[in-house]
Amino acid sequence: MASSDVYKSTTVPEPRASFLLVPSENLEKLRVLIKILQVLLSLVAFVLEEVVNSCFSCSALYFFEFISCTAFLFTLLLLILLFTTLRTKVGITCWPQVDFIYTAVIFIFFLIASIVFAADNTKTSLELSAVAFGFLASFAFLVDLLFFWKSQGLPFRGGRSPEPSREPGAGALAESQKLNTPDNNTQ
Repeated sequence: MASSDVYKSTTVPEPRASFLLVPSENLEKLRVLIKILQVLLSLVAFVLEEVVNSCFSCSALYFFEFISCTAFLFTLLLLILLFTTLRTKVGITCWPQVDFIYTAVIFIFFLIASIVFAADNTKTSLELSAVAFGFLASFAFLVDLLFFWKSQGLPFRGGRSPEPSREPGAGALAESQKLNTPDNNTQ
């Protein structure tokens, strides 16, 4: 009988078949906590805004409502996609770019919505609390951007070389195509 010790140094264990991937190649533990904080702060800002009974000029309130609800729902969706293996089924391969652009856009819009709502409200405690949570959520999105930039740099840098194909014969096919161009053919 063969001993199983013979294969220990040459075999590689299968990766965990886990649904939740923390940390993953797109999201480290600290950023997971920041994204969870973004979801919670956006939700609290949205709920506080929804509890407001009346408004004098409602356009600022509605804009803040739209941005806080959008930030809550889409950040939750992005967190679920980056946190699980579902991202492989979506068909997007540039997750760092998606994450960075989304976080930057939501930061800008949440900051604008918070400033506008802070300037145009009736100063009730609910409105002031919603504004405070809007600014806190904006700050959480900014912190996420800074941690992303610090840990991964900007995701738009050029100069990345494409990964070589791992298909057998792919290199030979590409080489033969280069040799058979009209400039190389002599007749």
